[in-house]
Amino acid sequence: MPDLSTLALFAAATLALLIVPGPAVVYIVTRSVAQGRSAGLVSVLGIHLGSLVHVAAAALGISALLAASATAFTVVKYLGAAYLIWLGIRKLMNGRNGTGAAEPPVASRTRMFWEGFVVNVLNPKTAIFFLAFLPQFADPDAGPIAPQIVLLGMIWIVLGLASDGAFALLSSAMAGRLRRSARARRRLDVTSGVIYLGLGATAALTGDNAAARA
Repeated sequence: MPDLSTLALFAAATLALLIVPGPAVVYIVTRSVAQGRSAGLVSVLGIHLGSLVHVAAAALGISALLAASATAFTVVKYLGAAYLIWLGIRKLMNGRNGTGAAEPPVASRTRMFWEGFVVNVLNPKTAIFFLAFLPQFADPDAGPIAPQIVLLGMIWIVLGLASDGAFALLSSAMAGRLRRSARARRRLDVTSGVIYLGLGATAALTGDNAAARA
């Protein structure tokens, strides 16, 4: 297993990367603002169930296969981009149709959980990132690589739960006025819709070798 100094360096690098918002953070913040703290925290759990999939894939070498196959990467990349664009269009339609004039429709906890899961799993940049980032902190002389990748991935997830949970708590705490204002809710729908569309377009146009925070 990696020594303590390596694990500490990995934790510091992970925290630096986790504070950079990506599709997962946008999803968490949007849900937290729209439906409150518990909605944001459920979304965080869904996101990081998706992270578990990427950790397992990296440990099993599936991410390496994805990186090596241009066709596989392209298929997953466009699926992820399409899902983000669909979320964006739905938000824009909510804003345009004035659904914010009354209480916004409440998504079930189950739906939010699985939407968060899909947002993270269908982001191929996350898989490539895990493939590129985690092995840098694994030491072949310290034992089998797969258990080391799993350990590093679990550290990533624990820190991700903490940082994304903080995003959820902070955004929900600041969102009380937004949720009470029909105009503000409509603006939030439009703004978040535009952000999702931008993230989807970016995901679709990103080169095969790109790697970034989910």
